[in-house]
Amino acid sequence: MVDWSLAPSVAALAGASDGRLDIGVDVVGAAKRLEPEVVRYAGLETEGKAPPAELVDRRGWADANLTTIGHLLDPIAGRMSERLGRAGPIAGPLRMGAGATIAAEAGLITGYMSQRVLGQFELSLIQPEAPTRLLFVAPNLNKAIDELDVERVPFIDWIVLHELTHVVQFTGVPWLRDHLGGLLREYLDTVDVQITAGSAGGLPSMPNIQELVERFREGGLMALIQSREQRDLIDQLQPVMAVIEGYSEHVMDALGATLVPGYEKLRDAMDRRRRSRSAPERMLQKLLGLEMKMRQYVQGKQFCDAVADEVGIEGLNAVWRSPQDMPTTAELDDPRAWIRRTRLPSAA
Repeated sequence: MVDWSLAPSVAALAGASDGRLDIGVDVVGAAKRLEPEVVRYAGLETEGKAPPAELVDRRGWADANLTTIGHLLDPIAGRMSERLGRAGPIAGPLRMGAGATIAAEAGLITGYMSQRVLGQFELSLIQPEAPTRLLFVAPNLNKAIDELDVERVPFIDWIVLHELTHVVQFTGVPWLRDHLGGLLREYLDTVDVQITAGSAGGLPSMPNIQELVERFREGGLMALIQSREQRDLIDQLQPVMAVIEGYSEHVMDALGATLVPGYEKLRDAMDRRRRSRSAPERMLQKLLGLEMKMRQYVQGKQFCDAVADEVGIEGLNAVWRSPQDMPTTAELDDPRAWIRRTRLPSAA
C-alpha cells in the first residue's frame, strides 16, 4: 500500500541531501581505539564487537532510517488498507492517498532529523536479524565543528564515545532489545484507523478540545492520536529511553574528562547547540513530537549523574538488571527514591 519510493524524495526536499564525506579524522580508527575504554568504564559484559564505524551523508542516513521505519509502519499500513477496502468504489484512490501520506510524513520527519544527527547506533527493534550499523553523518559533523568552533579530533572522539555506549548497552544487556521491541510491537498493534459517527448518525463526533490542547502541550501532534492504552505504553517506554540516552551522556562525560582534551569546552558548546534552536525549529519539533526526545537527554542525564555520584557506576548499572529495575517516571526526578527501592548501598 505504501509507495516507499516516495519517502526518499520527500526526505531530500526536507534536508536529506548529499554531502562531503571527508571529516579529516579516522573515525573507524577512533571507534576501535575508544571501544575498550567504554567497555571498561561501563563494566558490562558485551557479546561481540561493535560494528565498524561508517561515514555517511544525510541521504545515506535517511535511507538507512527509512528502511527501519518501513518495517515499523508496513503492518499499520496493511491494517489501514484492509479498513479502507470497505469504502467501495473509492477504495483504490483512498488507499493510494493514505499510502502517499504515510510515505510523505516518514520522509518529512527523516529529512528534518538528517540535518541534525551527528551519530547513531542503528538497530532494528522489530527485526532482530537485521544488521546493526554504527553511523556518523559527515556533513553534520563538519557543520557542528565549524559552528561550535571546537577542535576536530577531540570533538569526533567525544561523539564516538556516546554512540559506542549505545553499542555496549545493547550488546551488554541481554533483555534490553527484546524488552523495547516488545513494548514497541504492543504500541504498533494498537495503532489503527477509527471512523466513528456522532449522535446524529452520519456526522463525526466532536473531540474534547480542552483534552486535545493538553495532550498537544505534552507531546505534540503524536499525542493527539494516542489512545489511553497507547499513552500507557509510552509511559513505560519513556523512562527506559531516558535512561538509555542519559547513561550515554554520563559515560561520554566521565570518559571525556580523562580522554578528550578540552572536554569542558565541548560540553558547553554541545549544551549551547541544543538550546540554540530558532523559533520555527522549536515549533516544528513540537509539532513532530521530537521535543520529547530532547527532554530524554536532559532528564536521563540528570538521573544517571545523580545516581552515579551517590552509588558509583556499579550502582547505576542496577538499571540493567531487569526491566523492573528501571526507574519509574516519578523516580527519574527523584533518583534517591529509585536507590531506596532497589536497595543500593551508598558509595560512601
